[in-house]
Amino acid sequence: MNEVVSAVLSDAFPDRPVAEVSGVGPSWNGANETFGVEFTDGGRAFCKVATDGNGTRIARERAVLRYVSAERQIRVPTVLAADRNGSPPYLVTAPVSGRELSVVWNGTGARSGETSADGDVGGGSAGTADCDVRGGAAGDERASGDAAPADVRVAREREDPVREALLRRVGRMLGTLHAERFDSHGEIVGAAGGGGAESPDDSTLPPDTAGRHLAVEPGPWPDVLRSTIERTREIGTTDRLAGHYEAVIDCVESNRDRLTGAPAALLHGDVAMQNLFVADEIAAIDWELSHVGDPARDLVRAEDQLLNGFDSTGPERYADALYDGYRERAGGLPEGFAERRPIYEVVRMLGRSGFLDQWATHLGEPMDALADRAEAELRSRLAAT
Repeated sequence: MNEVVSAVLSDAFPDRPVAEVSGVGPSWNGANETFGVEFTDGGRAFCKVATDGNGTRIARERAVLRYVSAERQIRVPTVLAADRNGSPPYLVTAPVSGRELSVVWNGTGARSGETSADGDVGGGSAGTADCDVRGGAAGDERASGDAAPADVRVAREREDPVREALLRRVGRMLGTLHAERFDSHGEIVGAAGGGGAESPDDSTLPPDTAGRHLAVEPGPWPDVLRSTIERTREIGTTDRLAGHYEAVIDCVESNRDRLTGAPAALLHGDVAMQNLFVADEIAAIDWELSHVGDPARDLVRAEDQLLNGFDSTGPERYADALYDGYRERAGGLPEGFAERRPIYEVVRMLGRSGFLDQWATHLGEPMDALADRAEAELRSRLAAT
């Protein structure tokens, strides 16, 4: 990979020598690799490489980053260079200022190699689809419950207001993102000019339209949702519970009528702690899974990834804080949220069953035991729809 990254950087920055390339931490998505880059002039960047050669994700993320920067009051990384047709396709972004949410959440110092002296962090991790290795911090603590020593329980209570405030800020960010409705649901394929024609390289567009429009292939929301399920299947790391994909797709199909009337908004698609950074406002990175869909799905996913573990649930007050922040910006939850929420909770199970081997390693538990619990949980969620 070092040779590949060197070639990418030479192509993107032919006159800017590189001092060092480093890893940025683990990802459960094998379709990408992301590296930190330090230039000899002292500048820093993050380079995402599509190791599978698929430039679609690169085109999507590039377009969405520029769109959000131009059209939303949300901080995102600045795109420095990108080539969806490169060998391999790549995206290079500047760091965003702030600290990773998980670092602030746990009250720890920055991890080595992730934060510079001035606090600039993160440019884009490697898209985790429906999985999140760091998800469940709150849920795991809650699971230990009364077994914790008294001084630890007091410390946790003292942290609650800080964590609730963080979650309200995340909710406000999502409310801002979802505020504008689109005419239809669909897959984002790149940038577009005012006439709607696709132009993955929006530098060719007129200055007054560059970055301000997305090229979207419209489709019924159930079909777009199925496409996201198939993407999860593609990057899943085990087929131990392969039947879960078909069960989830059957659930989507049997609830088509409930899903079809959902509102359409730009979704981030991977609201996990490692993709959020805390400064004056919440900044969001790693937009490659973005699509135009039901904002309720982004909210359900955010709650699950930020608060829940494999089969543990975070404190209700934390979820309330997330939704309260969302209401502050959006004026309320998405229309029909309660009706469609159980369907999205079924879809979220694929973040467990599709990556069961990763969870077994992460939790230090036998895969067989996790499989049995995942089977039972999926049946319970299906029954609730």
